[in-house]
Amino acid sequence: MNLQFQYKEFIWLLAALAFLTLLFIALLLWKKKIKKRIGDIRLVNALIANYSPWRFVSKFIVCSLAFATGVVAVMNPRKPGDTDNINRKGIDVVMALDVSKSMLASDLAPNRLERAKQLISKLMQAMPDDRIGLVVFAGKAYLQMPLTIDHGAAAMFVAAAGPDAIPQQGTIITEALSMSANAFNNMDKRFKSVILISDGEDHDDKAVETAKQLAEKGILVNTVGVGSPEGATITDPVTGENKKDEAGNIVISKLNEETLKQVAESTNGIYVRLQESDETVAQLMKQLSQIERKAFGDISLMNYKTFYMWLAGAMLLLLLIESFITERKKVIP
Repeated sequence: MNLQFQYKEFIWLLAALAFLTLLFIALLLWKKKIKKRIGDIRLVNALIANYSPWRFVSKFIVCSLAFATGVVAVMNPRKPGDTDNINRKGIDVVMALDVSKSMLASDLAPNRLERAKQLISKLMQAMPDDRIGLVVFAGKAYLQMPLTIDHGAAAMFVAAAGPDAIPQQGTIITEALSMSANAFNNMDKRFKSVILISDGEDHDDKAVETAKQLAEKGILVNTVGVGSPEGATITDPVTGENKKDEAGNIVISKLNEETLKQVAESTNGIYVRLQESDETVAQLMKQLSQIERKAFGDISLMNYKTFYMWLAGAMLLLLLIESFITERKKVIP
């Protein structure tokens, strides 16, 4: 791979050189005009005999070179190591995991949340060449981990996910979908998928509309329902007792399949109810395999040789040289 710039967007700073050059030309014209207005041109030349206009121009040229070198340094030119460039083929997949307290219901042993985590772990094992991101949500959604090929790190984030991570409770699928969409590169319109894993307990009126917006961006949403339509009690992890509502009645959390189905259908995705993890993984992988694979350079595992310090040093050297250039010349008597 050839030399590349990490921050190409800063190239516009070089346009300042044109502005500075115009200002410098205006300064030269102004000085020439003032010189004529002072008086006798021969007397003025005699008074400024030790002034060197070429040295004045040289100082500006050196300063301009220092500025240009600094801009290139900020852009951080770099070159990947010959043996570090890893090319993989894969798609980008964001796992949106519901961590609301209703996911602690035990209609799937040991509870819905633990079974969902097991599913994600098996999915990652089946997707070694895909970049994985993790969004956790309840009453709010958070990007827990950006897209990465480092599945070891992803597994640690998944294992740590739980209701305590989000103080606001509920099941807001709309926010989960929006946050998942933000995890992708907006410039790339293909090869993106969200796997939403939830019990869908709370009714979210905007979820389907948000899913349609994701579909317009080329994002496929597959949903996984965790739990049972009959429902189950929710065990409070602190007290070990069943959760009760304000009236003192035991809360029964039921799987809301309808919303999850509609969200998936809005993007031509599929809905799967989690029962056997291996079967669910097989269904999801069959769906994902229909997405065209794209080769991408996995820059997360690249070691780059950068030239920032060399350019920064050159800029400082040029500024030092400029400071030693005087506008006075030696006058031979």
